[in-house]
Amino acid sequence: MRVDVLTKEYPPEIYGGAGVHVAELVRALRSLPEMTARVRCFGAPRTEQDTTAYAEPAELATANSAVRTLGVDLAMVDDCAGAQVVHSHTWYANMAGHLASLLHGIPHVVTAHSLEPMRPWKAEQLGGGYAVSGWSERTAYESAAGVIAVSAAMRDDVLRSYPSVDPARVSVVHNGIDTDLWSPAANPDRVRELGVDPDRPSVVFVGRITRQKGLPLFLRAAAELPPEVQLVLCAGAPDTPEIEAEVRSLVEDLGRERSGVVWIPDMLPRADVVALLTAATVFACPSIYEPLGIVNLEAMACETAVVATATGGIPEVVVDGGTGWLVPIEQAADGTGTPLDPTRYVADLAAALQDAVSDPERARERGRAGRIRAQEAFGWPAIAARTVEVYRSAIVTAG
Repeated sequence: MRVDVLTKEYPPEIYGGAGVHVAELVRALRSLPEMTARVRCFGAPRTEQDTTAYAEPAELATANSAVRTLGVDLAMVDDCAGAQVVHSHTWYANMAGHLASLLHGIPHVVTAHSLEPMRPWKAEQLGGGYAVSGWSERTAYESAAGVIAVSAAMRDDVLRSYPSVDPARVSVVHNGIDTDLWSPAANPDRVRELGVDPDRPSVVFVGRITRQKGLPLFLRAAAELPPEVQLVLCAGAPDTPEIEAEVRSLVEDLGRERSGVVWIPDMLPRADVVALLTAATVFACPSIYEPLGIVNLEAMACETAVVATATGGIPEVVVDGGTGWLVPIEQAADGTGTPLDPTRYVADLAAALQDAVSDPERARERGRAGRIRAQEAFGWPAIAARTVEVYRSAIVTAG
């Protein structure tokens, strides 16, 4: 079976969890003898076999970013001829999958990593393009032969956001983790080079600077941590200048009050992230919207305990009291995920972080349990096999 995988992100141009998912899924699919997986991605040319990249059309260089995205999608469509299935990831590639399905008469499968109606703050970033991205996503989902949700919570969001989608076409296939690539690897010298003292306790955050990741909330909570605890922020790619300025101000305030506040804005290679996670006391995931959260799996695979918000698909990954701490949150029902009582959430997050760093041995025990859970429940071979089942079902549905 030939599947054409359509995605904005693909190595080496990856900036979020969806890109990690696509890269690992393609690798697992290509290991199956019955599968041929061709990748069609955005960006600079790739040298990898069966992988084609598409640049934004020069004629659209000054257009809204959503329009430029559709220009790339259109360039992909013709090349999908001959595939048995097209599989798109995120709204950036959804319209390419939808049009390829119509043009070539093949089923379209969509993976729901996130949903535009659940991220209304993107209007800050895209302006009127947010309406375009929402239209693209809705059209693709409502027409798709199959929808893959990366968590049960994500499936609920799909059906709530797009009630005309047939529930029978929405399957749950969790995100996965390669526990060979992500495993504990102590490298104290490299950790020091990155500005972190491996002999001091640390709390690590890894993620984009976007409203959904809850970084400003985390920084307010972190102010309550004991002074010996370092704060390591692997945080870049801000959605807007406004949120970047907010984060910068909070980081500067913390830096005036305590030592060991380390902000790394660049995208780090995996080996560096692994080194920081291995040295960390705990990993923090303060997201207010997270369909699953690959970052939590990465931390768990490195035997790092996790403190995370009990929202979205996170409770399907992090076991409260087992592999980490879950922080309760009451959220607005308007799609923003905004805490109804931000002060209370920050206090609860601070309390969980304080509890986590207060007993390093207990944190290590939960970290070890996290790796076992990552290995047993989130391996890529099983996820690839389940994805192929969705492809076969979509072919039957479309036929």
